[in-house]
Amino acid sequence: MPLRTSSKPRILIVLHQENSSPGRVGHMLMEEGFDLDIRRPPLGDVLPETLDGHAGTVVFGGPMSANDEDEFVRRETNWLEIPLKENRPFLGICLGAQMLVNHLGGRVEGHGEGLVEIGWYPLKATEAGRNLMHWPEMVYQFHREGFSLPSDATLLATAETYPNQAFRYGDNAWGIQFHGELTRMMMQRWVVRGAHRFELPGAQPGRDHLGGRLIWDMHLKRWLDEFLRMIFGKPVGGKSKTQLL
Repeated sequence: MPLRTSSKPRILIVLHQENSSPGRVGHMLMEEGFDLDIRRPPLGDVLPETLDGHAGTVVFGGPMSANDEDEFVRRETNWLEIPLKENRPFLGICLGAQMLVNHLGGRVEGHGEGLVEIGWYPLKATEAGRNLMHWPEMVYQFHREGFSLPSDATLLATAETYPNQAFRYGDNAWGIQFHGELTRMMMQRWVVRGAHRFELPGAQPGRDHLGGRLIWDMHLKRWLDEFLRMIFGKPVGGKSKTQLL
């Protein structure tokens, strides 16, 4: 169990590779006054039995599938009962959203024609999404599977190839398919390490990933900052707004 060395409220950060980073999500949460409690279940880190000591959770993406039979995938998917039961703010990004969908009884699967979303693609907010906030018109994607909309969830944003891009479940749980957390260095690393996937149907060449960033990333970053504030609030007097409600 990581030692707590600060009185600041903590956000549980769940990553899936040794060198993975929470990127801009982590930077923005720390700027808002949160500490980060980083755990990596594939490397043996345990997840807490309760979130009493946390102001919320973010589960990030990874190269694995939410349908994999690895022990940590099943354990992590089952663990999502805790933030749902305790009504703690939860955000799932890509794999994290897909794990949430599986936990809620939905489906995670590839496109019927084998298409992927790897690069920058248009996003369209639903009426429910527009009522919450202004959404970016283009977002960065890096996935080969999408998800169905869980029962009782509200669709917030959609796209052509994978229609379910963002949803809200209940008062506290959110899932997004796309990536707003990437810093420039993270995107460069993804482009280098993921270059073999650019030949997949629907994927964009690496130069378009970095070129698109110059055009659209500013809007995505602005959206992410507002989105995180909406989910987690801002700590006041050592507690987050969500803890004070």
